Amino acid sequence: MKGESWLCPTELDRSRVVDANARVRMIRMVGSGAVGVALLISAPWLGWWTLILFALAVLNFLNVDYRMDKSAHPERVSVCAILITLVLIAAGAVLSGGPRSPALPWLVLPAAMVAARFRPQVVIAGLVLTIVVILVATLGVDPTATIAHPVPVFATLALLAGVVSIVWALQAAELHHRSEAILDPLTGLLNRHALAPRFIEISLQARLTHQPVCMLLCDVDNFKTINDRHGHDCGDAVLRDVAYALRKHLRSFELVYRLGGEEFLVVLPGIDAAAGSEVAERLRAAVERVQPMGCAVTISLGLSAGCGEQVDYDVMFKAADRALYEAKAAGRNRVFSAPEPAGGVGDDLQGQAGELLPPTLAAPTVLAG
Repeated sequence: MKGESWLCPTELDRSRVVDANARVRMIRMVGSGAVGVALLISAPWLGWWTLILFALAVLNFLNVDYRMDKSAHPERVSVCAILITLVLIAAGAVLSGGPRSPALPWLVLPAAMVAARFRPQVVIAGLVLTIVVILVATLGVDPTATIAHPVPVFATLALLAGVVSIVWALQAAELHHRSEAILDPLTGLLNRHALAPRFIEISLQARLTHQPVCMLLCDVDNFKTINDRHGHDCGDAVLRDVAYALRKHLRSFELVYRLGGEEFLVVLPGIDAAAGSEVAERLRAAVERVQPMGCAVTISLGLSAGCGEQVDYDVMFKAADRALYEAKAAGRNRVFSAPEPAGGVGDDLQGQAGELLPPTLAAPTVLAG
């Protein structure tokens, strides 16, 4: 889980890819089955070799389902699978007649997959790549036949534009509604509704790979005093600037959420307590340099960490909450770490979806301010 990703620069982009793969799995199975039946019926005319390409496509889909749940960059797994699909369909089109191939319209499918999963910049790149592949499979294979009978190429390009536009519009609407539900309107950060399903995924992955996860519970120091002295406009500016400082100093896979009020939660997958302490100190120093509307602002942080079976939201949150209390009691503007758990936690994660946000989330036991 390293580095930035042009495919998914934000956690919202990455969650969209993961969610889309889960939602379209059944649809993809039905569509693949229909294609398989069509190829089987058409094999006497097209050739039995088409079933070999189809078998490779099925293996590709099975591989992506297996790797998506285990990869730190599921968006890369998804785009590689889409590219392989595009290559297989293009090979089928070239081998079955190029500009006269009945497989030409199927080249639209990978671009539609991109539109259903990725942000606009990636969709445009996929659209351009698909156009290039269509031209290579037609003009590149038999320019004379393509120029003499260009209608199939024009029809395929028109179908490409139409299908991608429709899928893109539907996904944009879905993403808009999702953003309204899981984004905090003041800071633009993900909120508690986004945290619950994401942490279940992180905990499952940690148990499968025995990797650590670190949690930082952050609280703006003396926030009530800031509101009382300078007004709520200044308070809102403080929260926006603190959120920006946190987000700016975190990498793409390090997740930050606004829990409500002046509280933020940072989740660091693949990072242990020692590395998490360095991240926490970096965030503390970054916020200390922020002075929205001339106000000096600091944060206190409570840190907890677990590894493998120890990655449990309720346990880790309460530990971070106690560490945050100690940071506040010791004078604020500092980082305190909770002791690492000695044993594992229960294996049942299915019930955590509804219980993931414990009572402490609504009313943490930190000192006021």
